[in-house]
Amino acid sequence: MASTDDVSRNRAKLDRCPPGHNDRDIALSKLAEALHDRFQKEHNIDDLNVAIALHRDALELRPIGNHKRSFSLLHLAACLSDRYDHQGGLTDLEEAVTLGRAALEFRPPGHPARGISLYNLACDLRSRFEKQGDIHDLEEAIKLHRAALELRPSGHPHRSSSLHQLALCLSNRHDEQGRAADLEEAITLGRAALELRPPGRPYRAGALHNLACDLRKKFQEQADMHDLEEAIELLRAALELRPMGHPRRSSSLHQLAACLSTRYDNKGTAVDLEEAVTLGRATLELRPPGRPYRAVALHNLACDLGKKFQEQADIRDLDEAIELLRAALELRPLGHPGRSSSLHQLAACLSSRYDIQGVAADLEEAVTLGRAALQLCPPGRPCRAGALHNLACDLRKMFRKQAETRNLEEAIELLRAALELRPSGHPNRSSSLHNLAICLSDRYDNQGAVTDLEEAVTLGHAALELCPPGHPDRAVVLYNLACDLSKKSRKQADTAGVHRESSLHRAASVPCPTSMADVASLLFEFSLHLWDKFQKQSAMSNLDDAICLATYALELQLPRRSHHDVSLGTWIQRLAQGTSSDESVMLGRAVDNLSVLANYLTARFQSQRTLVDLNDAITLYRFVLQFHPMGHPGRASSLHDLAQCLADRFRQQPATANLDEAISLEQEALQLLVPGDPGYDLSRSSLTAYLQMKIDSQVAVMSPKASPVTHFDNFDVKQVIHKVAFDTLKTMPTRLLHTHTGIYATEKRRYRILWEQTELIHTVVSRYFQFVMLSHRWGEAEPLFRDIEGHPIYGMPARGGFSKLQTFCLVAFQRDYLWAWSDTCCIDKDSSAELQEAIGSMFAWYRRSALTIVYLSDIPNTSSFGDSEWFQRGWTLQELLAPRTVLFFTPKWSLYKGLTSSNHKADAAVLEELERATGIESKFLTDFSPGMDDARSRLQWASLRRTTRPEDIAYSLFGIFNVHLPVMYGESAENAFGRLLAEIISQSGDISVLDWVGEASSFHSCFPAEITSYQTPPSSPPHLDAEVHATMREQLASSSAALRTLYCSLEKSPLPRFLNRRLTLPCITHCVTEVQLKETTPSYTYSIIASGLRPLEITLPSELEHAAMSQGVLQLVRPWHSELLGASSELFSTTEEQLLFTLGRPFNALLLIELPHNEHKRIASSTRITAQPIDLASILQSEVRIFDIV
Repeated sequence: MASTDDVSRNRAKLDRCPPGHNDRDIALSKLAEALHDRFQKEHNIDDLNVAIALHRDALELRPIGNHKRSFSLLHLAACLSDRYDHQGGLTDLEEAVTLGRAALEFRPPGHPARGISLYNLACDLRSRFEKQGDIHDLEEAIKLHRAALELRPSGHPHRSSSLHQLALCLSNRHDEQGRAADLEEAITLGRAALELRPPGRPYRAGALHNLACDLRKKFQEQADMHDLEEAIELLRAALELRPMGHPRRSSSLHQLAACLSTRYDNKGTAVDLEEAVTLGRATLELRPPGRPYRAVALHNLACDLGKKFQEQADIRDLDEAIELLRAALELRPLGHPGRSSSLHQLAACLSSRYDIQGVAADLEEAVTLGRAALQLCPPGRPCRAGALHNLACDLRKMFRKQAETRNLEEAIELLRAALELRPSGHPNRSSSLHNLAICLSDRYDNQGAVTDLEEAVTLGHAALELCPPGHPDRAVVLYNLACDLSKKSRKQADTAGVHRESSLHRAASVPCPTSMADVASLLFEFSLHLWDKFQKQSAMSNLDDAICLATYALELQLPRRSHHDVSLGTWIQRLAQGTSSDESVMLGRAVDNLSVLANYLTARFQSQRTLVDLNDAITLYRFVLQFHPMGHPGRASSLHDLAQCLADRFRQQPATANLDEAISLEQEALQLLVPGDPGYDLSRSSLTAYLQMKIDSQVAVMSPKASPVTHFDNFDVKQVIHKVAFDTLKTMPTRLLHTHTGIYATEKRRYRILWEQTELIHTVVSRYFQFVMLSHRWGEAEPLFRDIEGHPIYGMPARGGFSKLQTFCLVAFQRDYLWAWSDTCCIDKDSSAELQEAIGSMFAWYRRSALTIVYLSDIPNTSSFGDSEWFQRGWTLQELLAPRTVLFFTPKWSLYKGLTSSNHKADAAVLEELERATGIESKFLTDFSPGMDDARSRLQWASLRRTTRPEDIAYSLFGIFNVHLPVMYGESAENAFGRLLAEIISQSGDISVLDWVGEASSFHSCFPAEITSYQTPPSSPPHLDAEVHATMREQLASSSAALRTLYCSLEKSPLPRFLNRRLTLPCITHCVTEVQLKETTPSYTYSIIASGLRPLEITLPSELEHAAMSQGVLQLVRPWHSELLGASSELFSTTEEQLLFTLGRPFNALLLIELPHNEHKRIASSTRITAQPIDLASILQSEVRIFDIV
């Protein structure tokens, strides 16, 4: 921008170039440019006038042929164009266009400055179009701008200006010709221009403003709210760039107000209207008297005040609107294109004031203005329909005021003409239909012509169809239609002569209704009469009319706060949030009729199988349900009714969503009932049927995510109830499946579900939390936790393991259990912590289960247990021993061999089969206690079983032995099994676990590599022969002191213990003095001599290591534990006698080899080594020693 210094400097240069100087034309041009630049900055018109004069002088010095003439022509045209913009002088604009054309002739295609000449001339032509309305100017401007744009490719500094101006031209042409393509291109170009004017760049505000205006136009044509929202956002941004004092601020204020007013018309948000009024006032302040566009600012502000009056009924707003419109009308004299609009709006405001205050002068003036507006809207003008309509409405008001029939007749004639101009699809057609119906109804009241009433009802129905719920006019259209229907029904009652006790007689005897509630009550009585007729005559027309009247009656019963608040759903939501007591009463009355209307619709569905009726009935049942919240006595029944409708819809259209919801609703209904309630058995049988339908449907569609757990506040209940609940929950598995819904329930969720049953807590808490466990053989496609998390299992594809899981839950549900557990999906196996907890707790869970269902997938009903692989699996051992109540099911989910007892463990025949199949005595099958007792027998039970993961063979025994060890998947089976055996020894000192034959474990030489090494039954002490017993007693007399010493030595020895993979084992030891190899084929046989023992032989599959043949490195030992003496018996009179008998009998010896550091290792474990002392002397010489074995 030029400064005063620039002007002074160029003025001095001009002084140095007097007339006749060769450079005078340059000096004149430079000074003119400096003055023009300063004008654009400071808006001093004197600078612009002087610049124009100087450019004219320079032009005279640059005749045709001068290469700088085009430059002067271009700049003079620009200055004249700016003066036109500032002062509005048409001669300036005409001359600018002429000069622009001349400049363009001097810059033919290829000239470097042709682009600016095209651009400036196009802008002036558009300005002239706006002034004179000649479409040829606009067409030429568009053509020139396109040519300029081609010369300003991407990256050109002035491309954004060409994009912007071309968009303006196309928008103008759209306004004139209505071509949607022009508006679409204008928006596209506007967006491109905006991208080239990022924040901080000049002219961004103009790009924002114009794009917003085009988006608003698009919204007015296509009603896409996204366009209007974007326009508002852009205008707010433009307004920030046009602060107070900016010459274009009023334009942005005006457009933003218009957009907000339009959004109010569509959404009814009061804050939009308030802001529109505020912005309109600000616009008006920036357009004082004498300024352009004041009239439109007055007009638009008045329109918004009129809307505000309609919203808030403040008469001051209406008075101000009238005052503003009168002022706007003065600025729009005869011939002004906006005069008819101002006449129309002023007439509407005066008519509204008449409605409030009843001043006849206002109505008279409204009619006069309406006639004037109509004269300015001759046939063919788009405004004519509105003028016809509004004048007719005012004439109807005059008829009601003065009772002059000619006014009503003229109103009907005008409305018929308006209706012809508002064909189907016209946004205001419903209003003309409605008002014509009112006029015809008035004429019926006045003249009694039934045809008028019939036509009024027909037009009212048509108007109502165009005013769906949420439409601002629906309430008044519905009310007037209901009044006409009431008139029609009363007429029919008078004509037909009905029985005094009928619903129709009761309705007809009601005085003429004056309120919506009265009309609603009347219509509902008429609907009941028609329902009675339908039930007697089965005429569908009666049912159709009953549905129509009941529907209208129901809607009329709804309270309203504003013309936007009309839908039933809105009022349901308001009631849920809390509303006034009066509104609650009104809604309560309305909901009493919902079920009746639902019955009508259901009856029509059953007659015609029209799904729309069933869908509407479902909608009504949903509304009824919202009026029956938790705690309402009718909620369970409402849930059941809605579920049945949804199930009917599923039968018509097998969409899983319908069945899923029916299941969900029946589940909730069942939760509200207890056994013995009238509806309990019906709900449970219905739910069972729905769940079976779900499984049988085989629809492989995932159900929606399970609904989130409802939040409950803390409950103030007695501490004892808390204790019962928490104590019960602590004994249950971490995750369970809810059999009603098929979804997961954590401990927290189960606790919350419990408190929904507050009134039953004292009697059902224990029963409520009973759960069923599944024991089965894993198959293909078993559902894991991640597969069904968040999804009800009944909605999963009924294939493979999913089908098994669904049926298991359904069987549990049929037996009236709420909770079920399966190891496939009720453990998050991706969580090591949860897996650890589950494995450690699984025995306890099976023990505490109310029922364990064993699913034998591989045996028919006629087979026996021994044929099932279930009895060969590792995990199923504890699943057999732990539960107290078990039912066995065959592949088709029928009870094993048809046995109907409640517990197959209580069936003697089943127990006998189980003993044969497992080798476990029945006393353990029915009353097993976890722990270390008889550990060797428990290992033998598991020795023939196997697991998919080798390490699981050890983990599956944790519960049986009641040990708690870390679960470390990935470790070797030998390591896992070794840790278990080590824990058994450490806790109990039980050395019977060392009694095995087989390959030694890498974990420890005294432990077997595999559990199969325990297949041989544990050795039992031989029977005491009487003769031997007598001999022992004779020997005891001479050796009691030595035996006492030996006993004391054994008694003082520590218990066996295991630490850091080192077994500390007290033993009676016998040093091997000789080892001799006797045979080498097919195996190796050795004779062994050990101190105090009889000679023995052992046979091994492989040769003893060389070191074992050395003198003194081998020991044959008898592991010792005090329990080896056994329980006290009357057979032995003293402890010494019992010790002598114990040590004198044969025993299973361990062969140890000495290692460095006084450590030993077991060898030759592949064969059983049975040793026996030589005699009493050798027993008395027994050495007790503590070995560290690795």
